[in-house]
Formats: sequence, structure tokens, C-alpha cells
Amino acid sequence: MILAIDIGNTHILLGGFEGKQVLLTELLTTHVHATDLEYAALLETALRVHGLTFDDVEGAILSSVVPAVTTSIRTAIERFTQVTPLVVGPGVKSGLKIKIDNPAQLGSDLVAAAVGGISKYKVPQINIYMGTATTFSLIDEQKSFVGTSIGAGMGVASEALSNRTSQLPSIAFETPKKVIGTNTVDSLKSGLMFQTAATIDGMIERIEEEYGKSCTIVATGRYAASVVPLCHHTIHYDADLILEGLIEIYLRNA
Repeated sequence: MILAIDIGNTHILLGGFEGKQVLLTELLTTHVHATDLEYAALLETALRVHGLTFDDVEGAILSSVVPAVTTSIRTAIERFTQVTPLVVGPGVKSGLKIKIDNPAQLGSDLVAAAVGGISKYKVPQINIYMGTATTFSLIDEQKSFVGTSIGAGMGVASEALSNRTSQLPSIAFETPKKVIGTNTVDSLKSGLMFQTAATIDGMIERIEEEYGKSCTIVATGRYAASVVPLCHHTIHYDADLILEGLIEIYLRNA
């Protein structure tokens, strides 16, 4: 089994693959100060839930935007599996042509999502990731990564609104019955869900207008499943997009 791990600022996406077949997916919380032993315990528990152990791990690949956690998880894997993980970054063959000003600055999570998107869907493509940040990445007809738009994610927006106001509560990410709420909770839910969906629709239109062609739209990330159905555009929701992109990169470098 090959472990594929995407380390984000808030959560860690864990996947296990046999070839390109998904065996397991789990979501863990990112703890910046956790030790390699603590991460090893989390990984071991996730594997055990699926009837697997560290002995089943034959390879691993990591993408990360949190360097301190990258080191801890890489050490945990090396310590308990005898496997040295491949870490996505400069020098790793992804097969993705990157046209941004400084390719070394492109987040490895966006690289993995783009590789996953290209492997499964038609180009040109707008690749949307909805996590701590919400990003819109454009992949052109030559399968080149053109650039990205980055904004605050739904969780960040909700937390900021609650923390900076004295009378607005924290709310669940649920779709209200109406766009115009008649109470505080439904009004907040509308703002998070419908305003986000409207932003996605608007950004798609602006990107396609600037590029000059219609694009395939693909979305992933933990908030995408609840928002994509509210959008007016046809959007392919793909929960495993980043993990599948990581496996594509692993196989290319194996």
C-alpha cells in the first residue's frame, strides 16, 4: 500500500492506495507542535480502523504547506515503516508545466490538485480548492498551470465574523431554506453558503472571460461538497482529487 498525505494548515488528508485504487481516506487535524510519535499514533489508528498496519506500507508521498508538520510526519513514517516518503517540491517530477512567475512558490497541494484534475478531466480547466483558503487555478489547453486566485476559506470567514462581532454566534455549515434569512442564524448561514456559491459562479465567469474559452470546472476540499450544489455552473466535485494527484506523482517518480 502507498500512503498519500496532504498536510494543510487546518487538516491533514490521508489516503491509502493499491496502485491507483483507493483503499482508505481519513481526515486528521493539523497540530503544528505535535511530535513524530504523536503523528505516528494518529496514522497507526487511522490504518487500524481499516484493518491495516504500518507493515502494509510500501511507499509514501507527502504534499504540505506546513514545513514543521512535514518534518514530523516524514520522521514518523521513516521511524515505523522503513519507508522514506517522497515530498512534493522542486526536483520532483509532476508532469505539470508551471507558467507562474516563480514556479518554486506554487504550493504542493495546488500541484497535486492540478495533476489529479488533468488526469481525470478535460482541459482547459478551472481547479477549485475549498479549504483554509479558497483557490481558483487555471490549467490551459496545453495542460499548463497558468496561475491562481487565492482568498479566505469559509472556515476562516466564519471564525473571523464570530470573533470580531459581539452578537453573532458561530454556526454550522448548513444551507438555509431561503437566501434572505429572517433570523440571525439563517442569515449567517445564507451569507456563508449562498454568498460563497455566488462568488464561485462569479469567479468562474471572470476567469473564462479573461481566458476567452469555456472550461471544465472541478472542485475539491472539505467545504466543496456542501457548496457545489448551490452553484449555477456545472462543477465536478471530487473529494479525492489531491490524493489521486499525489499517487500520479508518486508513480511518475517511483
